[in-house]
Amino acid sequence: MRRANDNGGSQVLEVIHPDRRTLPVLISSPHSGRNYDPSFLGMTRLDSQAIRRSEDAFVDRLIAGIPALGAPTISALFPRAWIDVNREPGELDCTMFEGPLRATPGHNSPRVRAGLGIIPRVVAGGAAIYRSRLPAAEAQRRIASCYTPYHTTLEHLIDETRQLFGAVCLIDCHSMPTARPACGHKPADIVLGDRFGTSCAPAVSRAAADALQAEGAMVRRNHPYPGGHITRRYGRPDLGMHAIQIEVDRRLYLDETTVEPTAGFAATARLLEAAILAIAHVVHGLAQPVASVEHTLTDAGTRA
Repeated sequence: MRRANDNGGSQVLEVIHPDRRTLPVLISSPHSGRNYDPSFLGMTRLDSQAIRRSEDAFVDRLIAGIPALGAPTISALFPRAWIDVNREPGELDCTMFEGPLRATPGHNSPRVRAGLGIIPRVVAGGAAIYRSRLPAAEAQRRIASCYTPYHTTLEHLIDETRQLFGAVCLIDCHSMPTARPACGHKPADIVLGDRFGTSCAPAVSRAAADALQAEGAMVRRNHPYPGGHITRRYGRPDLGMHAIQIEVDRRLYLDETTVEPTAGFAATARLLEAAILAIAHVVHGLAQPVASVEHTLTDAGTRA
């Protein structure tokens, strides 16, 4: 395996390449970053534990075995509380900044109003992150140094994989807080998000669900997580680009109080591997002849 810390070695993201590419998938972990810069911690009113409430803790480690199976992984090293790459670039909360900041499309989206835009105002649970407003230039600095490199690298990996195999599936991995059982029903262990059937071929979601259920997992689709910006942007099954989001209940592998892995960690990693291998098998069957793959991600980007 080969590790690559991209963006000039600035520790923004990490790509792990397999020795040999055998699977037409790539795995993304956009919310597991835990490099909390001291300057950021100096801006926040939260302590070192509370600032981690939005983090998909250790999801990057859950997928660490995937390159050995034949597919690359990409993980953000910066925390979600710093900038969220699973948001539209225009989802900026103008009230968070001092100085001129031009309103952008998406600045008044429900996510922004909830404090969960591209630069979050609050962590999960609603606690405010910052002591005061940020300089307007800070927004563009974070987008340029973190958001843009992540998506540029992701686009390259998607296009490279599709060119190699004739089709690709981006599997975007997240973790979710444990939900309370509703009316006596067992909460889901895994939620699969395919944007209600629009971001991937039906066979992809079906294969993932079947593989997870065969391992005894309780699976739901699209509720309450149908997939975010990454799934929507890169899911173009008509162009041979499939995307699916996988949300793992943290109770399976994590102590949410101490933010430390539990004894269930290895079993949860194997659960994800089973779903990923099942997806890869289906995508192999969906592949077009490589010579016929004429569109690029630039074409898809005009739609996003």
